[in-house]
Amino acid sequence: MKNLLTTILLFVTFLGYCQKKELRSAQKLLDQSFYNEALDVLSKIEKLIPNSDQKYQAQYYYLLGWANKGDANYNEAVTLLRKSIELDKLEKYKENANILIEQVEVELINSAVEDNKAEDFKSASKKLYNAYLFNPNKDENKTYLYFAASSAVNGGDYVLALQYYNKLKDMGYTGIVSEYFITPIKKDSDGNLIGIEEKISQTEYNLLKSSKDYTNPRVGKTESRLPEIVKNIALIYVQTGENDKAISAIKEARKINPEDINLLLSEADLYMRLGDKVTFKALMQEAITKDPNNAILYYNLGVINVEQGLLEEGMTYYKKALELDPTYSATYLNLVGLILEGETVLVEEMNEIATSSKRSDYERYDELKEEREKLYSSCLPYLEKLIEIDPKNIEALKTAKNIYYTVGDNEKFKLMSAKIEELQNQ
Repeated sequence: MKNLLTTILLFVTFLGYCQKKELRSAQKLLDQSFYNEALDVLSKIEKLIPNSDQKYQAQYYYLLGWANKGDANYNEAVTLLRKSIELDKLEKYKENANILIEQVEVELINSAVEDNKAEDFKSASKKLYNAYLFNPNKDENKTYLYFAASSAVNGGDYVLALQYYNKLKDMGYTGIVSEYFITPIKKDSDGNLIGIEEKISQTEYNLLKSSKDYTNPRVGKTESRLPEIVKNIALIYVQTGENDKAISAIKEARKINPEDINLLLSEADLYMRLGDKVTFKALMQEAITKDPNNAILYYNLGVINVEQGLLEEGMTYYKKALELDPTYSATYLNLVGLILEGETVLVEEMNEIATSSKRSDYERYDELKEEREKLYSSCLPYLEKLIEIDPKNIEALKTAKNIYYTVGDNEKFKLMSAKIEELQNQ
């Protein structure tokens, strides 16, 4: 009996020694980023771990989580690392385990971004959803769910997108965050302030808001994403032929937020898609009545009308938006884009008669060419004003450059080219 106990003790001691040896070996491999090799080593002691001391279990799950992270098994890695933290009563691995979990989240998001760029939307959506699950009560992680839904839409998986959007709606997600702005104090040769407001981080804001080199510090809020979420829910229902559910989704959201202009616009857009122009126009008028001096509202009305093919109405709304707020750069660009849409018809006719030998066609070609130049020239006041407001707006500079080239204004063409080159070299 005594010999048997001695044998058992020796065997247990031997197993403990093997565990320690393999754990040390796995640690060394992980330090050198040999993740697969570490997984192989840890697999040898997998069956011993449940009966091991808790401190060895904590170490084992920490190393196994680390190895899985390195092997891009992100969900498994987080599960194992959290198990290690739970078992780690001495908190020997807790700090590093939490760091690894944070790294997993970052790597997963970065990988999802690359998947989206490669148009592998299914993979991107799955990764973003998994990142959300790491901490579903955290606002930042709810945003991952929002982007997971967007990726699902882009990948054509409307069932999954609808599931995610409804989850966001039910949890009351808005995505509203604070934004920080400040204006550097710069003067021209006449002493006039020419500083342009800049968007900065909260840390920079706290440092610079009291600086004598900056003025007009302010904190803003981003727009709520709820109207877009509800709109997308409705559009998915429209796509699947469930129009009643689409209308119900919009009305439910408006009942919760009756003063939300963007929800009102989403409802109007829905009715336009359903072919109900009477309700569409009534809702447009309701929006204007609610907020008649809101430049962003008129801008959004312009966008909606243009999307629905109502180009003249869109033009009117864009011009009204500029009248109310001549500093909103997006309005200028959209207005210019809308004007330039008229070029297509002119160019098509020019191409049709370009090879004709008829005298009447020559004359018509010259007329069309002149109309095209007038069309281009009508854009220039808007572009020049935008460049005055936002000298670093590369899209405005490039569009202006192309128009100056087309209308033969070489001096301004060269000026725009120089400004673009200067910005690109900064």
